[in-house]
Amino acid sequence: MRALLQRVSRASVSVNGKVISSIGKGLLILLGIAHRDGEDQVRYLAEKVANLRIFQDDQGKTNLSVLDVHGDAIVVSQFTLYADTRKGRRPSFTSAAAPEAAAPMVERFVELLRSQGVPTQTGNFGEHMVVDIQNDGPVTIWLENESDS
Repeated sequence: MRALLQRVSRASVSVNGKVISSIGKGLLILLGIAHRDGEDQVRYLAEKVANLRIFQDDQGKTNLSVLDVHGDAIVVSQFTLYADTRKGRRPSFTSAAAPEAAAPMVERFVELLRSQGVPTQTGNFGEHMVVDIQNDGPVTIWLENESDS
């Protein structure tokens, strides 16, 4: 499981010109699911994201989590995080889970993030989305579960 976190001052997701999710300060999370991912990976990543200290405290140090700053999150499923570009010029996505396996894993991640106390919105799985962000910092963090390292 892979997640690309972007610390944002605002973010929104639109489908067919209609905004379906919108947050202020918080995290935009692009989430990729692999074939081998299961409950252990989902739990690990949800806990890591909720508690990762990437927001600034009063002294300007990155000591606060999204929970500490009462931020929100938007989770957008993104199978392209598993793009393999080692051969040729067209990416292969064979490591990404099939939609019928990935969708429940994304839903479970969102559920666990919410249970950690992070108000979480989502994109629409499998739809063409326009993601608008105002990256704060900029801060962009790549996370993988332990079995990926």
